[in-house]
Amino acid sequence: MPALLEARDIKMHFPVRSGLLARTTAWCKSVDGVSLTLNPGETLGLVGESGCGKSTLGKVIAGLYTPTAGSVLLDGVEVSSLSHRKRLPWRRHLQMIFQDPAESLNHRHTIGEILEEPFIIHNIGARAERRHRVNELLEKVGLPPDAISRYSFEFSGGQRQRVGIARAIALNPKIIICDEPVSALDVSIQGQVLNLMMKLQREMGLAYIFIAHDLAVVKHVSDRIAIMYLGKIVETGPTETIYRHPLHAYTKSLISAIPRHNPAERTQRILIPGDVPSPVNPPPGCAFGHRAMHPRYPESVSTPPVLREVAPGHWVSWCPCCVEAYHAG
Repeated sequence: MPALLEARDIKMHFPVRSGLLARTTAWCKSVDGVSLTLNPGETLGLVGESGCGKSTLGKVIAGLYTPTAGSVLLDGVEVSSLSHRKRLPWRRHLQMIFQDPAESLNHRHTIGEILEEPFIIHNIGARAERRHRVNELLEKVGLPPDAISRYSFEFSGGQRQRVGIARAIALNPKIIICDEPVSALDVSIQGQVLNLMMKLQREMGLAYIFIAHDLAVVKHVSDRIAIMYLGKIVETGPTETIYRHPLHAYTKSLISAIPRHNPAERTQRILIPGDVPSPVNPPPGCAFGHRAMHPRYPESVSTPPVLREVAPGHWVSWCPCCVEAYHAG
């Protein structure tokens, strides 16, 4: 089955300016050579600590940023290099749910106006038809009909995120980028929103890129997982494989931090030493090995890590610092 979405060697470097003339003195390498695929109806979990570049990658894929290098292909067509006018028809196929619904919704517009806007932009239907479809969206995400005339600040955080979900599915997209869609919600509400998203995925055949730092949530919703560290993918594979047989040292440390439901089930927490290197001046070779001051780090400088397929669909950044089975390769 051909991939629905393909990102090829994506780089997103932001200029760092200083001085009176605001000259570019360095580059922040937020995303530095990431490739991934997404299949129809699949959920790909994108995981990493804050600042690793996962949200930036999502915005590049969604077309909110133009990548410094690399390309994004949707249904085999490269969309990242298209002009705004030519990209508009493709935007309806790829939508985004943002982390903070209070910030992503316009408080000066009613919910009806917010949900009607995608249809206006894409010139779909007359006013009466658009209003009918807005009412259908409200029903689909579990909001009352009178929400159409109310404002976003009149709703709770979970209800506002339902509005964000309704806006994302309005144009029947193929892919939705979910940028930490439940992290700003109460724990009691998170499950309701996740269940709604999974229900819509089954009904509409949606594919999700689910960005999060909570591996317990990602495990619950994802078919595959990609682990990011300092702008790069360090391990990716089927969800059960990543959780049961992690290979990269960074992946192991993240999984060891997942809270256990059974207090009697004890696991050894793997603490990550050192500090995250700056994306403005990343170290050569293995960035995680540099952070951990691994004795074999110099080897990764002379032989930079590359993703290697160690089992069907299971890829890991292969280097002497972070993969214990390195000697077997």
